[in-house]
Amino acid sequence: MSTARAATPLAPSRNTDPTASPTPDATDNAADTAERALRHAKVRAALADEGLDALLAYGPGWRRENVRYFTDARAEGSSSLVLFPAGPGAPVTAFSTRRGDLPVLSGRGWVDAAAEVDVFDPAPLVEALRALGTRRVGVAHAELLPAVLAAALERALPGVEFVSATTLMDRVRMVKSDWELARMRRSAAVCAAGWEAFVDVLEPGLPEYRIVAEVEARIKLLGAEDNFMLIASGKDEVRGMTAPTPRVLEAGDMVRTELTPQMDGYWLQICRSAVVGPPSDGQRRSFALFDEAVAAGIAATRPGVTAHDVAKAQNDVFRAHGLGEYCTSQYTRVRGHGHGLHLDETPIIEGNETVLPENAVFIIHPNTYTPLAGYHVLGDPVRVTADGCEVLIDTERRLFHSEKGVAA
Repeated sequence: MSTARAATPLAPSRNTDPTASPTPDATDNAADTAERALRHAKVRAALADEGLDALLAYGPGWRRENVRYFTDARAEGSSSLVLFPAGPGAPVTAFSTRRGDLPVLSGRGWVDAAAEVDVFDPAPLVEALRALGTRRVGVAHAELLPAVLAAALERALPGVEFVSATTLMDRVRMVKSDWELARMRRSAAVCAAGWEAFVDVLEPGLPEYRIVAEVEARIKLLGAEDNFMLIASGKDEVRGMTAPTPRVLEAGDMVRTELTPQMDGYWLQICRSAVVGPPSDGQRRSFALFDEAVAAGIAATRPGVTAHDVAKAQNDVFRAHGLGEYCTSQYTRVRGHGHGLHLDETPIIEGNETVLPENAVFIIHPNTYTPLAGYHVLGDPVRVTADGCEVLIDTERRLFHSEKGVAA
């Protein structure tokens, strides 16, 4: 079942710099300590299951979610890592190629030490691995590890086996704690504010990039660290979304967006479409189709179902209306994806048998092209509950429209 949630008020940010880590108070310190202990227990259990002596979490510039999981800090170097030993009591150490990251990585107190590392000569990391006496190390995002760094580690540590632990960390991060959900609820409130800014500015003659600028201004004022956003405007010729362009809105256009702010490390997304002026019959019919598909995905969500099950429930709506071909990879076949410290986690797609446990968070969005009104965007993020799911945003699911600047 789907559970409505009361709006979450937006408290002022505790930092004038929204990119900085939150300034802790006594309550935060206790909650942080408990969260850190919970994470360490989860990771150690996973390492024991895989027979690993340590985990090396690697984070390139565009995939830092595992490093942030251990540090609760935003690294900015081209490469950052965390060495997490399987045995309790051993030090947890962060590394970065950027010296300026070191006080940031250690400042939250989630790691015991931080050191600069060179991917060509990773001596501090090698010495830390030797000190632990590791024989089998899991590497999260091993597939992204620079070849020069992987080769340097293998040369310096010939007796150590390095194996991929990317899936291990994906599983660990999938189930969100209450601490994480509190941060994601704040992201949900910022999603709603961003969408309000989006609709408020729509009018003929406005370029797409101005819409995005208005949204960015609104959410950054609320403390958003970052924002992933795609947009498209036009009529039934639109086949997908891109970064904003200079294209100017016209009366009758449907404007589509995926709006994904990041708050305190956590990403959450809202998918909506709005019309410049009164919606056409085709646009209304398109919305009704997509709304039915979202509702079917929500109804299918409960602990133990798979990503395949949720995707199929959405796609079956299109098939029932004779539009099943638009669920294929020729158009768009992904029907959502996981959320958390990375904006695009487990794909909600037919064929993905990943089980969705209680407190997994993902967006249900059957975004695709159909001939009814072109590409349509609609979706809500949900949390899997004990008996169904909770929709995390309060923004109404409807076809929005703006009358601003449109002749009567």
